Amino acid sequence: MTRRATALALVLAGALTACGGGEADTAASSSVGPSASPLVCPTTAVEVEPPPGASTDLSTKPVIAPATAPPPTDLQYADIVVGDGAEAVTGSEVEVKYVGAFYETGEEFDSSWSRGPDETLPFSICRPQVITGFSVGPTGMKVGGRRQITIPSKFGYEEAGQPPKIPPNATLVFVVDLVKVG
Repeated sequence: MTRRATALALVLAGALTACGGGEADTAASSSVGPSASPLVCPTTAVEVEPPPGASTDLSTKPVIAPATAPPPTDLQYADIVVGDGAEAVTGSEVEVKYVGAFYETGEEFDSSWSRGPDETLPFSICRPQVITGFSVGPTGMKVGGRRQITIPSKFGYEEAGQPPKIPPNATLVFVVDLVKVG
């Protein structure tokens, strides 16, 4: 893990909430340690159709288009590219490349791509290291996949936002490329 990735993970950790599991493993659990209780993620994501025109070229930074529909109230995901590698399940350590944008405008607020084409963000699926929606969104993805995750405020930064970049009650969209599991 690079220093930038470590620093980014620590910055994101500041606004965390409890997480939940994605639709692909809603009943999954894993042991967290010898005396720890099983990790169970109650939040699920709803699968939707991929956005038209979404880039399937994993070597290029994705662009997120502004939304044309009202913001969803459920956590949503859309597989743009289905990977064929290891699968991300509850408790998995993963590394992703990502772009984050505002739902209504498509305006980018953060991106691992802006720090370099090989920069990734490491975190654990369904552990409170990143916001709930981001933690749950890659559940069920396989390495080599690209997924768009739409995160309503209640699964993101909620009423507090994450000033100065993210306003209160913002619906966020992330496109993530799953680079590594384990």
